[in-house]
Amino acid sequence: MTGPTVPRATEAEPAAGWAPTPALGRAVLLAGLLLVAGVLLGRVDLVVLAAPFALGTAYALRRRPTALPEVWISQGDAGPLVEGGDVTAAVSVGNLDTVDYDLVVMRTRVSPWLRIDRAGFAHDGVVDDGATSAVPATGAAAPGSGGRRSVADRPFVTAVPTGAAADLELAGKALRWGRHPIGPAGARVATAGGLLVSRAVITEPVRVRVYPRTEPFEAVEAMPRAAGLVGAHHSRRPGEGGELAGVRVFAPGDRLRRIDWRVSLRARQLHVAATLSDRDAEVVVLLDVLAEAGRSGGVDGAASVLDTTVRATAAIAEHYLHRGDRVSLLEYGPGARRLRPAAGRRQYLTVLEWLLDVRVHASAHEPYDQVFGPQLLSSDALVVVLTPLLDERSAQMLARLARGGRFVVAVDTLPTDLASPKDRGWAEVAYRLWRLDREIMIGQLREHGVPVVRWAGAGSLDLVLRDVARLATAPRVGGR
Repeated sequence: MTGPTVPRATEAEPAAGWAPTPALGRAVLLAGLLLVAGVLLGRVDLVVLAAPFALGTAYALRRRPTALPEVWISQGDAGPLVEGGDVTAAVSVGNLDTVDYDLVVMRTRVSPWLRIDRAGFAHDGVVDDGATSAVPATGAAAPGSGGRRSVADRPFVTAVPTGAAADLELAGKALRWGRHPIGPAGARVATAGGLLVSRAVITEPVRVRVYPRTEPFEAVEAMPRAAGLVGAHHSRRPGEGGELAGVRVFAPGDRLRRIDWRVSLRARQLHVAATLSDRDAEVVVLLDVLAEAGRSGGVDGAASVLDTTVRATAAIAEHYLHRGDRVSLLEYGPGARRLRPAAGRRQYLTVLEWLLDVRVHASAHEPYDQVFGPQLLSSDALVVVLTPLLDERSAQMLARLARGGRFVVAVDTLPTDLASPKDRGWAEVAYRLWRLDREIMIGQLREHGVPVVRWAGAGSLDLVLRDVARLATAPRVGGR
């Protein structure tokens, strides 16, 4: 486990935050009543009976606590956490006081997307679940947990000697991508034989970063237009590459290793093999965040629109970055977040970090102008739009991109198993009409030259990329 991630709780006054328990009040009251009754009635037996209560209370209070306990949350150091991976964390309470903590009650909140299956205090490296006492948890079960409540949803009890700390180990599974909190966590301490109790010490939550699991994706077709200087795609421009473009007469500046001796001997003049340059391309992945549909069931359950969008974006970015292309991300929404284009593994890690903050933002205004300025979107870039096509503005945006000469591919992220409304009346008819209207809108987009394909993992974009590449190399009518 890593070190404390939350500052220590400090107090201006050493004894602040401690209060007597009802047990102390009962002991003092009983001893006082017995002593007063013994004196007034002249009975020595009542005084002798009060002595144990008075002496026991005085002995327990001979050393009083001077500091509150320290509580912090630490996350496991197992490396980057992906959906479906094992998550580990610890909620620790430390005792820097001069007296032992007879009883420590700890409790923490955990995000419902972190399913904690095992929790307990560690003793010599072994998590002892049976050494903790708990009360049944109340509240809803975590999504995707099959109706089971998290074992972290209960208080845990232990004792902490002076100068030591107790770690409540939490282990489970990350169900969904995002930044999920562990905490806030709190602890209350009883000492002096249970006669004094501290106020609740609460620490801030720690957010666990869970990266989306990338679905398998491959696109074997060439890019419609390669604009960089080096890369893995064959361009239409001559240069130093691996794709043969023909044989031509030797010219000054040609390399000797390019001489085709067979053609040269037959033509009695030096000829060289001409090649096409290998160039990289820019891929812009556009995320439509205007609307959400479906209910997320986590990594093993149903996927909502946002789940499909984020996982597909991670898969597409991983594929093209692995090929050496430059990838940038854009949000179509009021926030208009943007990730600049870059290449390499560092850009892939930046993409995953950027995707953790993707949220659906409904907006009444048109975000087109602030998202697609001429300085933000290259004319040679391949624009992959991930959209559920639930908003008419999304279709208008795709049509504008196509009319502007962009190479656009629309990926439909609407769940195929989206349930129809169960209400009586006209809800079912309205749902069928909406479905029909959406199909008409998709047909109109295809008439505008925007291919629309449903996301299906590997090979989802092969056919449409082939058509886009064919259109990019086709001759323009009228010189345009």
